[in-house]
Amino acid sequence: MLLQRRCMRLLLHTRPLKNKQQLTTNSQKSKPPIVSDSNIIVQCNTAITNHMRNGHCHSALRIFQNMTTRTSVSWNAMISGYLLNKSFTLARQMFDKMPHRDLVSWNVMITGCVRNGNLGAARKLFDQMPQRDSVSWNAMLSGYAQNGYVEEARMVFDRMPNKNSISWNGILAAYVQNGRIEDARKLFQSKSAWDVISWNCLMGGYVRNKRLVDARRLFDIMPMRDEVSWNTMISGYAQNGELSEAHKLFDESPVKDVYTWTAMVSGYVQNGMIDEARRVFDEMPVKNSVSWNAMIAGYLQCKKIDVAKELFDAMPCKNVSSWNTMITGFAQSGSIDPARDLFDKMPWRDCISWGAIIAGYAHLGHTEQALSLFVEMRRSGEKPNRSIFSCVLSTSAEITSLELGCQLHAQLVKVGLGSGWYVGNALLSTYCKCGNIDEANVIFEEISDKDIVSWNTIIAGYARHGFGKEALRVFESMKRSGVKPDEVTMVGVLSACSHSGLVDRGTHYFHTMNNDYGITTNSKHYTCMIDLLGRAGRLDDAVNLMKNMPFEPDGATWGALLGASRIHGNTELAEKAAEMVFRMEPDNAGMYVLLSNLYAASGRWSDVSTMRLKMRDTGIKKVPGYSWVEVQNKFHVFLVGDSTHADTVRIYGYLEELYMKLKQEGYICSAKLVLHDVEEEEKEHMLRYHSEKLAVAFGIVNTPGGRPIRVFKNLRVCADCHNVIKHISKIEGRLIIVRDSHRFHHFSKGICSCGDYW
Repeated sequence: MLLQRRCMRLLLHTRPLKNKQQLTTNSQKSKPPIVSDSNIIVQCNTAITNHMRNGHCHSALRIFQNMTTRTSVSWNAMISGYLLNKSFTLARQMFDKMPHRDLVSWNVMITGCVRNGNLGAARKLFDQMPQRDSVSWNAMLSGYAQNGYVEEARMVFDRMPNKNSISWNGILAAYVQNGRIEDARKLFQSKSAWDVISWNCLMGGYVRNKRLVDARRLFDIMPMRDEVSWNTMISGYAQNGELSEAHKLFDESPVKDVYTWTAMVSGYVQNGMIDEARRVFDEMPVKNSVSWNAMIAGYLQCKKIDVAKELFDAMPCKNVSSWNTMITGFAQSGSIDPARDLFDKMPWRDCISWGAIIAGYAHLGHTEQALSLFVEMRRSGEKPNRSIFSCVLSTSAEITSLELGCQLHAQLVKVGLGSGWYVGNALLSTYCKCGNIDEANVIFEEISDKDIVSWNTIIAGYARHGFGKEALRVFESMKRSGVKPDEVTMVGVLSACSHSGLVDRGTHYFHTMNNDYGITTNSKHYTCMIDLLGRAGRLDDAVNLMKNMPFEPDGATWGALLGASRIHGNTELAEKAAEMVFRMEPDNAGMYVLLSNLYAASGRWSDVSTMRLKMRDTGIKKVPGYSWVEVQNKFHVFLVGDSTHADTVRIYGYLEELYMKLKQEGYICSAKLVLHDVEEEEKEHMLRYHSEKLAVAFGIVNTPGGRPIRVFKNLRVCADCHNVIKHISKIEGRLIIVRDSHRFHHFSKGICSCGDYW
């Protein structure tokens, strides 16, 4: 501040006088110290630089604007300062206004363009330069290398009139950092005079590529080694499990710094040798935060959370990584309260801190807390990364909140993270699970770098939505693109065939997947096939397939057979399947209900009562059915016969009018589905107010016409509701999408996407 005031005073004294009278008047007053112009300029330039280093760009600009004479140093100080403070646009504006640029000006601006990721602008400036030095050439070489443009970097290197050690090391590092280790080796062998940095660079490349033999050969012939050389080789051995070699070099190392010791600690930790790691850790003469963090992470990996916490509490040099490591450890072990306690006590947080606690809540099913923290994070000014967005998207998918998913999608696009497979797969899964398969397909097509998860997600999505032929179309496209199907792919493919009744194609895929794709059939594949054959009425084939399984059928497989037996009214087979399920999964209430449904449909009320008594005696409670619908960012939940909702009068009024229209169209209630031995009229009344009907009715009376209605149910939708919702879609001219515990149903114009095959 003192320097600034002095510069301002000097500037005032050097402004041109208006007339001789002013000169005379000023001379009669106290005379200022005589300061040469060059001295003033130097002091002003120094003040500009100091202000820029302290982030005071406005103060620097004020001094610059008040200077009557500016040199190239003045302009360069402003340009460099703006770049230092990440004000690239202001730096470029200053550069463009500069009356006379020197070599430093060009080099500073080119370097700024490179660091700002604008290689096109950097190259344009480079080509416009009236003259270049080694700094200019090296800046362009470094820019191309750091951004993965190795060929362009090599072209710059080859054109350089004078190459120095920075040039050679730059192109060597470009090869190493981009995995072109053979090109790096050839370059290294093309000349003999390399400094120790170059040797370490190539050796590090060998280590990263797990070529330890080559790395050691280079290490042994090095003319001179420094601490980095020893540490690179020791950590290479340690990270790859060759701890005896690492320890031998550790003992031979002439100078052991904190990084040498930490490399050994990390090596033992990564190989699960926590006691050895602790022994080395305790022997360390000096420890840094990396040493402490490595040891803490080791205890967390071994599930010794209490010991990790003791070490964390004793740590004298905690950094944000230390806090993040402990929070992640607590969260992953299910101890969310201690994790939150640490999070709240953090002196400062970064994106990883927020991601760790949000993921912890999401993993444990605490969706409200996870979403609340995400909102708090945005308000704090911290920008979420792809990992956090993916986590929150998965959370919105779990609670089937399409509106939240859409909002997150918009935020992703706004911050420029909407592309790529990592976030793309999360978006894809969200739209599939939330009932918007059309938008899911749009996302899938926009993912340029599709991986196996992308393909599997869209195939499974189409399968669960009942669009089996679309799923198989995508499967064939996947094979044409060169992506090899895995066992998850084939579960989706067989499921698609099952949901759509494509028996022949499903059977073909099942019997050829081993020969065609090298996939060994597992229990999930067999369950899909039992479901496929059973739904098609080929119960004998399903039973025979189960008998020939290479392993014992599990509860899911017997459950598929039970479900198929219920569909086709085969009570005897259903009872056998149910008995096996009850042995394997005695607490599976759904299987009791399935068998009860079959007894009720057959009029075997005594058996229905027996099942109820059995459930009561074994302490099994039937999960109550409920449905929910999202309207204007709010979930509305309904139980059967629910009369507690604020809109009950409108909902019930709509249904009464609806049933009058249905009867005129010849609708007949499926009274046999009621699991109570009561009069037909009472059965009809009980079916009329099932939760999914209430949810659909609420959606219709509270949303504009033409907008799709998406309803979700925790149990399987009943046949009567399925029939009624088909009629509603025709009467109202609305697309109604219902997701039950098994699949999606798309109702439109009186038809369901399942083709009544469910």
